[in-house]
Amino acid sequence: MIDPDLSFDIGTLLDGYRTQKFTPREIIELVLTRSEAAPESNIWIEILSREQLLTYAAALSARNPKDLPLYGIPFAIKDNIDLAGTPTTAACTAFSYTPEKSAYVVQRLIDAGAIPIGKTNLDQFATGLVGTRSPYGACRNAFNSEYISGGSSAGSAVAVALGQVSFSLGTDTAGSGRVPAAFNNLIGVKPTRGLLSTRGVVPACRSLDCVSVFALTANDARCVLDVAAHFDPADAFARPAPTCHATSLPTTGFQVGVPRAAQLAFFGDSAAQKLFATNVEQLRALGGTIVEIDFAPFLDAARLLYEGPWVAERYLATRELIEQQPEAMLPVTRQIIEGGAKPSALDAFNASYRLAELKRSSESVWLEIDVILTPTAGTIYRIDEVNADPIRLNSNLGYYTNFMNLLDLSAVAIPAGFRPDDLPFGVTLIAPAFQDQALLDLADTIQRAQNLNLGASDNPLPPPRFKAAATDSKLVQVAVCGAHMSGLALNNQLTDRDARLIARTRTAPGYSLYALPGGTPQRPGLVRTSRGKRIELEVWEMPVENFGSFVAGIPSPLGVGKLELDDGSWVPGFLCEAHAVAQATNITDLGGWRAYLDTQK
Repeated sequence: MIDPDLSFDIGTLLDGYRTQKFTPREIIELVLTRSEAAPESNIWIEILSREQLLTYAAALSARNPKDLPLYGIPFAIKDNIDLAGTPTTAACTAFSYTPEKSAYVVQRLIDAGAIPIGKTNLDQFATGLVGTRSPYGACRNAFNSEYISGGSSAGSAVAVALGQVSFSLGTDTAGSGRVPAAFNNLIGVKPTRGLLSTRGVVPACRSLDCVSVFALTANDARCVLDVAAHFDPADAFARPAPTCHATSLPTTGFQVGVPRAAQLAFFGDSAAQKLFATNVEQLRALGGTIVEIDFAPFLDAARLLYEGPWVAERYLATRELIEQQPEAMLPVTRQIIEGGAKPSALDAFNASYRLAELKRSSESVWLEIDVILTPTAGTIYRIDEVNADPIRLNSNLGYYTNFMNLLDLSAVAIPAGFRPDDLPFGVTLIAPAFQDQALLDLADTIQRAQNLNLGASDNPLPPPRFKAAATDSKLVQVAVCGAHMSGLALNNQLTDRDARLIARTRTAPGYSLYALPGGTPQRPGLVRTSRGKRIELEVWEMPVENFGSFVAGIPSPLGVGKLELDDGSWVPGFLCEAHAVAQATNITDLGGWRAYLDTQK
């Protein structure tokens, strides 16, 4: 019989499926049992029927759990993100519509084996950081129902914290994917703007919106990001990640920027202030060098988000409703969005010039540091406090978050201890755009140092999916260019051998890539040729004692030889015997295996 207190972290579920301890059908039944046990939390706007959910489980029954990176993993979707056949309300019944297609990012997760459980509650039209602005009821904190959950991705966070799903999707324009994470003891990823497609998402500020991820662990967030962070050419605001970039920070001696004491704000909350100071010292103990920075450009940019013309984007997104049925909106939501009708084109250009100045000013900070550490929020409030003063207290919660997308930064919110009243506290790591994986690596280190239970459960943090090597251990690197890459069918052959991703890069010029005929899953063949190009690949590192069994499982005509990387270094990697490509399809011009897989959909 399945353990009713089973941890829903992704690693535990995948291990259970692969060893046949339980099935997706049994996990769905447990999901429904847990969701039915907490109706007063106001987490869900709609949960799929048992029949719909079991259809997803049945579709997985014919698949091998090792072939899908998110096989049978239950997840929740904020109700401003489309799920085919399920109404999207944005917490406004008058706005509701039923999409024929799922959002791009949702479909990628489903294709990877994840099971969508339903649509979660939010601050109406994603306007708020509190989780109380909804006709479906105020979403309640997972630890104390008198306190706010944080918003606007309120239900998405609480569903993960209470163990009703393994991960969830939110959105984050001003902090909505980080504040709820801090208030519910979760990892919250605010990815680089455009890294995750926003096609199929109800806009708040379309030029700034991000799809965010809530997870129990940094490793879980990485698993989700590996699948979801895929360039969508049909999304005008999507941006492909650079083909060659480092995925980790220095393990020691990294520079951590912390705002000057006078620029920190805790709004009278001494408990939060002490916890932040503790976290700064902990990061120092983990090898970081603490550097005080001038936080003024970031704070000045934050004020532009709601005091400047960007609120006009919220008005544009809801224009038909607010002009024809203004009473359909909650009063506080309408008050904020109506302000978007006031800015002029002159205001927009003036603010864009000011933002450019602040961005240039903030860039000098990154010459001194690798990351910035801040509180995720300076304090937390009770629901009745927010209801009595909704605008001012909400604004306080955005002090450390509102600047992020305006300045094109990446961020990860991390659990960081508990206050004396047993409410969680969180910190946020911030870096320039496209440093998402590097931040998750450091977030994993910090989370393991904290060693807190997962969400609001009694389940401990699981062991890492890879084993940290001792200083005298021998490691071997291996470059992979096909089905062994992150999120693809054979990646588990690396992770099961305690391998970890250390870089996403390319080969040196002079390699050709072929789609080999036959085989399940289909595989590429990489050959060194005189007319080749640079080919996308990943470099992984594993204990040398596990390398032999990995190589032994490689089928002919593939083998391991030495590959030259774009930076001139050489590593062991997959190569193909030249004779085998005679009947293969040359896909060199696509630049990599992922791009080829996209053409086959």
